[in-house]
Amino acid sequence: MNKTIRRASVFALLLVLALLVRATWVQFYDGKALADDKHNRRNAIEQYAHPLGDIIVGGEAITGSARTKGGDLAYKRTYRNGALYSPVTGYSSQVYGATQLEGIYKDILDGTDDRLKKPLDTVTAKRADPGDVVTTIDPAVQKAGYKALGDTKGAAVALDPKTGKILGMVSTPSYDPSKISGSTDSEEWRALTSDEDKPMVNRAMRQPLPPGSTFKLVVAAAALEDGLYSSVDAKTASPNPYTLPGTTTVLRNENPSAPCENATIRTGLQYSCNNVFAKMAVDLGQEKVRAMAEKLGFDAEKLDVPVRASKSVYPSGMDKAQTGLSGIGQFDVTATPLQMSMVSAAIANGGELAAPHMVSQITDAGGNVLEEFGDGAPQRVMSESVAEGLQSAMRTVVEKGTGSNARIDGATVGGKTGTAQHGENNSKTPYAWFTSYAKGADGQQVAVAVMIESSSAARDEVSGNGLAAPIAKAMMEAALKG
Repeated sequence: MNKTIRRASVFALLLVLALLVRATWVQFYDGKALADDKHNRRNAIEQYAHPLGDIIVGGEAITGSARTKGGDLAYKRTYRNGALYSPVTGYSSQVYGATQLEGIYKDILDGTDDRLKKPLDTVTAKRADPGDVVTTIDPAVQKAGYKALGDTKGAAVALDPKTGKILGMVSTPSYDPSKISGSTDSEEWRALTSDEDKPMVNRAMRQPLPPGSTFKLVVAAAALEDGLYSSVDAKTASPNPYTLPGTTTVLRNENPSAPCENATIRTGLQYSCNNVFAKMAVDLGQEKVRAMAEKLGFDAEKLDVPVRASKSVYPSGMDKAQTGLSGIGQFDVTATPLQMSMVSAAIANGGELAAPHMVSQITDAGGNVLEEFGDGAPQRVMSESVAEGLQSAMRTVVEKGTGSNARIDGATVGGKTGTAQHGENNSKTPYAWFTSYAKGADGQQVAVAVMIESSSAARDEVSGNGLAAPIAKAMMEAALKG
């Protein structure tokens, strides 16, 4: 063989080898990437080739699947009481993907999770029967919150303080995921995504807003834990009115005749005295307030329930005046209803905070448990004595103070109202808040936080007691009856 032919042969061999390497790479590496690509139509065809598994509330499925007419996607997702449960389920759409529980447990619900496969399925490559997702939601609590919120823009969360189970998660205005689950629902999608009221936002855990005076519970807990004050009935050093340090800004109270000068923590919470808790935050300093806030869940990088909640924030780098404003839940303090329900839950549970969660089990098609999500060990965030003192002070708020609309016959109820400024120079209608706990005669407990972003009420009628407390009461009553 002459030199030219030998070189050509070697070159041809190298080309063949390169082709084999590239083919192997495409088949075993790029092939998987292409198969997993969200734009791969085959994935959607496979996902909706059969009925999906279900999301379970109170032992009953709140989701389903319906046969489609025409097209290459055989089934689409359906929802029972879709608007009621959309903050829990999210949506599963043939076009727009899946969110929340539908997205997190997609593989379980469409049967592609390896844990669902039987030995024969592995050999035949048959898709396994889909599994189900069992939630902690109490349908009575969910319905009570949704009905009570009505036409207002807001949200509410109910927790079991001992276990962290989320019993209710409501956000209004809501939407029906069934209307966007098919392949021809583009007009409904555009209407929802362009709606200025943002019905697809889960306000219960995805929209942190200033918590107003409900944050005073965090400041009180920090002061008692630090020893700044020995009990909720010790007099504080709180001039009224209080001038924010380094400024000429005078901080006044909503009720000018309230006995807020040097008031105790109990009285300060009862009348929601701004001077007491602004001065308290300044005396403690922002780092001590932050330490307590972080124990209760603020500033957490990840809070998965298992849907990831937005971060609730206690700001840093404040001067003394800003620290004072943070003490009344203003300046740059933000919180979700989920976060404020955690504050009340920790107080109600003797100072221990159980991690919130809304899924208890995932099961296969036969009901066999594939994974169980226990309640976990609660974390102590404040001493039992501090928690008991705050429980007592919160009861005073409901029995004698600003939270009277949360009273429940035959139950022990404690709470804290709040309003927070909204817009530049408070030009918009304030936010109304209420965070609370209730305990029945049988020992059953629940913690609830409610946030009203806007309502039809006149500006001078906006208050935590007037707007938010009745919603908390409805959810607490439903939980205690359950």
